[in-house]
Amino acid sequence: MNFKLRPWHINDLDNLVKHANNPNIAKYLTDGFPYPYLKENGKKFIKYATADNPVHIFAIDINGEAVGGIGIHPQTDIQKKNAELGYWLAEPFWGKGIMTKAIKQITDFAFSTFEINRIFARPFGNNPGSQNILKKNGFVLEARFNKTLIKNGQFLDELIYAIRKK
Repeated sequence: MNFKLRPWHINDLDNLVKHANNPNIAKYLTDGFPYPYLKENGKKFIKYATADNPVHIFAIDINGEAVGGIGIHPQTDIQKKNAELGYWLAEPFWGKGIMTKAIKQITDFAFSTFEINRIFARPFGNNPGSQNILKKNGFVLEARFNKTLIKNGQFLDELIYAIRKK
């Protein structure tokens, strides 16, 4: 399925809310990505996603519709050679290879744009789909922290996957 990564725009608000307002997405993300996902959440996110230059948080666009998001978050201080990867995709598009390709695009972008040598992602231990997508892109499991996260009243493992600049 064809898609493109592009900056978020305020006119994406309705599609953002439509696709993000899903408990099956929110359960795999931090509490900063709430359920229910309301217009106020979307406005705040779009303002945040478009604030930096260069833009490093992108909409995943299929046929002109924002159906997900992916971003690279450069770190600071003693972690300044690292960046965190975050992503989500609307449930109707799961299993179509979109996120695998989007992660490849964003890692290439990150390594060529920022002075980093490592990108990491922190999927929950109960999210094998996300873990598999990272592995397909060459990310390696670096750490597992048992029962350190709490989401919806349940303790979850935190995993750290990373890829290094070649």
